Amino acid sequence: MSNYRNRIEEFIRAAAQPIEKFGHQPRLYSLTREIGTNLSYDDDVVFAAVWLHDLGVFTGHRPEDPQALAKWDNTAYAMAKAPQILADLGFPPAKHAAVVEAIRTHQPTGAPTALEGEILRDADILEQLGAIAVMRTVCKIGRDTRFPDFTAAAAALRQALANLPKEIHLPSTRALAAARIAALEMFLTQLDAEAVPALY
Repeated sequence: MSNYRNRIEEFIRAAAQPIEKFGHQPRLYSLTREIGTNLSYDDDVVFAAVWLHDLGVFTGHRPEDPQALAKWDNTAYAMAKAPQILADLGFPPAKHAAVVEAIRTHQPTGAPTALEGEILRDADILEQLGAIAVMRTVCKIGRDTRFPDFTAAAAALRQALANLPKEIHLPSTRALAAARIAALEMFLTQLDAEAVPALY
């Protein structure tokens, strides 16, 4: 592994708070490698975008005031911070713009302009489906303005299941998504069966 890759990982390991947020990056990079099998792309760009794309959601980088947090654009923050971080950590300067562009379009609503962005975006969608999606959502209940209670968390998972599969772009991602979609469907079906008379 290149030294700048080690430095990027260590930077995010220190910055990723709460601690469970660190797991997203190595999982996501592993997914990009699976998605990118047999595709020709710049793995350096994908690697750096994977590790830096969520910088703006970490405690210490995002606002703590709930009203400010509700309006916070964490993607814009990561885009603004990435070039200097990459420079400080020795990442090739010629690739900085491509990393920022992949970060810009990593959300499901994004429209990637390069294959690196497509791969990152699809991998991030996979992290919002399946058992991992349940874990990532449930751990935010009561500490994220989007998830004040179980009901809101379940609604978010239902929305992800309804909307995200059709946003996947690459055939390799669709193949990987099938088991995750089935797992999330099963979880939500069982949740409905058990949440009587109310979920709260």
